[in-house]
Amino acid sequence: MLKTIKIRKGLNIKLKGTAEISVGEANSAFYGIRPSDFQGVTPKLCVQANDIVKVGSTLFYDKNRPEVKFASPVSGRVVSVNRGERRRILAVEIESDGKFNSENFSIEGASSWSQESIKQLLLESGLWPFIIQRPFGIIADPADTPRDIFVSGFDSAPLAPDYDYTLNNDISALQAGIDVLAKLTDGKVYLGVRGGSKLADVKNAEVNVFEGPHPAGNVGVQIHQLKPIDKGVKVWTVDPQAVVFIGRLFANGKLNMSKIVALTGSEVKNPMYYKTVVGAKISSIVSGKTKGSCKERIISGNVLTGLTSELDDFIGFYHNQITVIPEGDNYEFIGWAMPRFNKFSMSRAYFSWLMPGKTYRADANLNGEERAYVMTGQYEKVLPMNILPVHLIKSIMADDIEKMEQLGIYEVIEEDFALCEYVCTSKIEVQHILRKGINLIVKELG
Repeated sequence: MLKTIKIRKGLNIKLKGTAEISVGEANSAFYGIRPSDFQGVTPKLCVQANDIVKVGSTLFYDKNRPEVKFASPVSGRVVSVNRGERRRILAVEIESDGKFNSENFSIEGASSWSQESIKQLLLESGLWPFIIQRPFGIIADPADTPRDIFVSGFDSAPLAPDYDYTLNNDISALQAGIDVLAKLTDGKVYLGVRGGSKLADVKNAEVNVFEGPHPAGNVGVQIHQLKPIDKGVKVWTVDPQAVVFIGRLFANGKLNMSKIVALTGSEVKNPMYYKTVVGAKISSIVSGKTKGSCKERIISGNVLTGLTSELDDFIGFYHNQITVIPEGDNYEFIGWAMPRFNKFSMSRAYFSWLMPGKTYRADANLNGEERAYVMTGQYEKVLPMNILPVHLIKSIMADDIEKMEQLGIYEVIEEDFALCEYVCTSKIEVQHILRKGINLIVKELG
């Protein structure tokens, strides 16, 4: 009998545009890896324009930790190294040859490998950046051994992909990946799932069922409910799709970063799933598939934590979803006083609460500007953690490291506070402030 944990605080934002259970092919000619997708990484290039690469060839590494490498997701030719101000590397762009030839990685005797041997293969193949450390939400340090490793087997964010569907043909690779992760910790691998999930049959992990609204699917919430962390404790988290990548590598010694991405949102003609590869151009999935009836905002990721993107941008390294919604760059006179049957709200300020099953065509309009930061009790209603979110944010604003530590900054990253930002009456950029505090702590700890 699996343990069931009920999350009572949170909020499900009911948007139009859920992906239908159907998958198509998205063939991208160009792929890119962006250093900005990785917290705290200073890239050092290993390639230049016109170099020929394979799947798994190193594109750049972290200057501060040279062993952490970032690999090409496809085989082909390096088209360019895109740079911004002060020659900062924005992206390494590759033109695919369509063959997906992989570097060969030795896996002889892998079933009996030590932790160090496993780490070395993950580092050499470029899969290590998928392993994220908590606290701080940064790429894990290969020199560490985590207390435990956590994998969330479902995503509860708005319009999120269904992992039971996207991973349906990769269950064996998922199991192989879990087996590898189990050797990297002296503790346990924890897998969080929804009730009835196919992923619950995975072995070599402690499986727990989570019920309740978003953010029940956030791995940070699951860690808090199962085995909270504090200063000096490190755990690792891995996205289930990345677990599949690891399983594939240890099955045949070749890197395969193909995955299924959900194209969602009210402005998509036929929301559905597309088979693609990490770093594909967004245009390969989105072009020609939106309604075009208004100015649209394309988001790599979900509406709460994703990145505003253009068609020429690349899908975020950690994103399994693209969302398209109206930009909403319009002003509505005394809009706050309208009855609002077609606007979603967590409160009963709008009459839409009378229709609990309705889905909404929400836009990106802030509906107001930043204003005085006041105590409303809203954050506490959507954050299922035993911390004081407003006090934590205020301690960050004051650069009070001691208070940050006391108030739980080691337990959270941006995605855990995304709903707080959504419901914030003061329109405060809560996620940005939280990352500022995390970066301050990281700097102080050296």
